[in-house]
Amino acid sequence: MHFAPADSSDLPAVADLVNSAYRGETSRQGWTTEADYLGGQRTDAQTLARDLAANAQAALMTLRDEPGGPLLGCVWLEPSDGGAWYLGMLTVRPDLQDRRLGRTLLAAAEDHARAQGARRVRMTVIQIRDTLIAWYERRGYARTGETRPFPYADLRFGQPVRDDLEFIVMERAL
Repeated sequence: MHFAPADSSDLPAVADLVNSAYRGETSRQGWTTEADYLGGQRTDAQTLARDLAANAQAALMTLRDEPGGPLLGCVWLEPSDGGAWYLGMLTVRPDLQDRRLGRTLLAAAEDHARAQGARRVRMTVIQIRDTLIAWYERRGYARTGETRPFPYADLRFGQPVRDDLEFIVMERAL
């Protein structure tokens, strides 16, 4: 497996991958879709470029079978506070979600953060995503008890079709 930072030419493919996994129709996509409670796109190449430019320490990492091969997955990493790194947008191509690539990608992301000095990894997950929360718990992440409000006014996160969404915070020591 090849785990490396995305370059600017990768951003359209990364955005397409993320949108297909997070917003694809449940009947045609993998188990990670949010389409039942969030509409609209999840991201676009311009937003990714802007977010990377705004945080020089952030990394958008890609996973491929080999250098230059097809994009299999991606993950966002950025330093947070107190030795923690934020992990977000962990995405695996929906038609390949039975290859255990999510585990591979998560482990590579944790290794990358650790190499940058991280002592723990934090993430936020929408509280109704029970299957995804359980998946992270099986990989050593625990709920911190913290919650964060869902940003209903910020359409970068999608167009909610429910009014009861919030994020839970999960963390794992490295």
